Amino acid sequence: MTYYILVLLAIVAGVFVVKKITSCLIKSILSIAIIAILVFLWFVYFS
Repeated sequence: MTYYILVLLAIVAGVFVVKKITSCLIKSILSIAIIAILVFLWFVYFS
């Protein structure tokens, strides 16, 4: 259950940060970083 809460917090924080930043390049980098972190967490918890 804690895992799902952490994922939701990461997604909400990521969306909030992306909306606050106007540069497309920074948006792309942040999006890739957030996705990479979520994939890493998924593998750690479900491998």
